[in-house]
Amino acid sequence: MRFIFWLSGLALSSQPGTDQPDSQPAPPVSLAVPLLEASLQSLPSRGSQAQTDIQNLQVPTPGVSELDITTPGQTFDITLIPITPLEVNRYGRNVLVKDEYEAFLVEKGPLDCSEELAPVAGWEPLTQPEGAMIFYQPYKRVFTDVDVRDPHSRVKIDKAVEKAYHEARNASIPLDPFVELGLELIVKDGEEMWGYYFVDHEKRVIFWFEDHISDSLMSGIRGVERKSHIKHALESQYWRHIELFPNRRLLSEDIVVELKELVMYAQAVHFTSNEIASILSLVDLLGNSANKNCEHFVWITARIMKHLCETKFVNFCGQPGARLDVEKSLYEKSDTLKNKLVWTERKAFHKVWVDGRIVHVRWEQYMNKLNSDWNGYTIFSTVMVAVDVSFLAVLSIQTQKNVIVILYMSTLSATCSLVITLFFVVQVNTQLRGSNTSVVSHLNRMAVGSVLGSDSFPFMLSLPFGFLLLG
Repeated sequence: MRFIFWLSGLALSSQPGTDQPDSQPAPPVSLAVPLLEASLQSLPSRGSQAQTDIQNLQVPTPGVSELDITTPGQTFDITLIPITPLEVNRYGRNVLVKDEYEAFLVEKGPLDCSEELAPVAGWEPLTQPEGAMIFYQPYKRVFTDVDVRDPHSRVKIDKAVEKAYHEARNASIPLDPFVELGLELIVKDGEEMWGYYFVDHEKRVIFWFEDHISDSLMSGIRGVERKSHIKHALESQYWRHIELFPNRRLLSEDIVVELKELVMYAQAVHFTSNEIASILSLVDLLGNSANKNCEHFVWITARIMKHLCETKFVNFCGQPGARLDVEKSLYEKSDTLKNKLVWTERKAFHKVWVDGRIVHVRWEQYMNKLNSDWNGYTIFSTVMVAVDVSFLAVLSIQTQKNVIVILYMSTLSATCSLVITLFFVVQVNTQLRGSNTSVVSHLNRMAVGSVLGSDSFPFMLSLPFGFLLLG
């Protein structure tokens, strides 16, 4: 799911209203997991501006004594490296299931899974809407995919948690009580490292206790110079974190309103897009889940908001060079020689391929038109080959060498057009009908290995029609 359009920033409040009676609990105003009751009692009174370190608010972690289960002389050298939620390799894990059939014995009475789902040393096992098992530490507010049911993994991750918060304190970074920590175990060349990132729900960004340059954060976007611009990328990663770990969160009404406003704007810009209309109808249903603990609705919201924020970043929202037209390139001048030497296929291609990215709302229409054109080329080429061969069979023409040469050239050109068209139908439809990421990767590979760059693809597409004209 990708959107390519420009969005103006919205200033929806992320703070609770001040007119709510103190006797009533304030409705959730962010997607932060609610604090434990013990932590709530430690919070400063309303109106206090003092920054409070999260470590001073949380009660001791149950089972923390298990940190001492290591054998004498055994130590763990915990290495923390900054990552983004996009680098959490959940979908690339190769966890094999036992490949043996054995009927499971169901014990008498109602099935009781409470023992398997019980917290392990303070870590709660949860099931993400897509089916992945995740773990949450409510006292330290940590999310991870690491299976903490393994004692050795639990010892390491507990030490990684302590080190992450310790380094944040040493860096003089204030951590409010709602800050969350994401951890990912990374094994590279036999060396274990722990990828980490912090999540600020008030600002909707991720951050680290050190300066960091991230290619995954940049998404290949050139010309990023301002903090106000990179914030959109950080917010997109924030929503990626919510998408990965949507459990225990309450979907606030403010967020539903903001999402609906953004999608309604997208529908107004691209009123022909069926995808936007279906998303808007989906957002309408989210209104019924406001202020409720529904991780599936939180996941849906995060997934859509992630792409919307990414679109803001790609299109330089709020910057002097913001892309206001979907076809506008931010890096090429409109009066260059390359833009003056335009042929039909190139012009059509660069309406759906802008600055190394595809315009999703137009891509399917573009591919459907190509298929329609190729069907026409196939019919014309087949007819031309049949006509040329029939003329070659005429006795009176066999004595005219010039005519025979022309007929052979026509037959060869029509055959080339037919063969190339059939090749495109098989290859292009196979490789360019997948996800946006795979399509972009394929087109970029073609551009890198060609003298024409990004124009290599439209040049190839013009070959069937060119050979047909020669025929």
